[in-house]
Amino acid sequence: MRIYEGSARQDFEEVFRSIGAFLDQRGMKDILLLEAPDGFIVQGLVLSGSSTGTWSESMGAQNKETLTFLDDDIARFMEEAGARRGAGSAPPAGHYEAAFRVIGRYMDDQKPRDVFFFEQEGAFVLRLLMSGQAGSRHELAEFTREDIDEMVARGPALRHAEPATKPAEPAAKAAEPAAAERAEPAAATETAPKT
Repeated sequence: MRIYEGSARQDFEEVFRSIGAFLDQRGMKDILLLEAPDGFIVQGLVLSGSSTGTWSESMGAQNKETLTFLDDDIARFMEEAGARRGAGSAPPAGHYEAAFRVIGRYMDDQKPRDVFFFEQEGAFVLRLLMSGQAGSRHELAEFTREDIDEMVARGPALRHAEPATKPAEPAAKAAEPAAAERAEPAAATETAPKT
């Protein structure tokens, strides 16, 4: 994310929270998010053309919609959301706002160089580009609907804590044992001495 390069912490938590709030307002579902050099590309299904009434009831049609969020758009979303929360006028977080926030926090702990994820029926699969001594590699993490719900429930306890560092990583990975199993062997090979 260009607007966060060089900062002490890339704040995926707030960025994804802001994108999630926007998607909740649009009524999107089955989301795919891809990081681009100048922001993010998001695809999802949205219901359009629905109407209800005494004489006419139509379910509408689901269409795939592609949105591009540039860095400047995201910065504006974050400022507006912060102002709403500060004024006490922010509505409760919607599904994607809450889910994307905890996914973003997980990513902040991992410190990836590039992100891609998709959602299917409430579960998320993440592909993170990680850098290490051995070079760059992709790591996968999977979060079930239940994992996301658990992470959202734990969220308030983490909000006033210092930004998570390596000691907090096992707690994030404990919420998703399968991700930890896939990530730990890769991390072990990264620190192995070269021969």
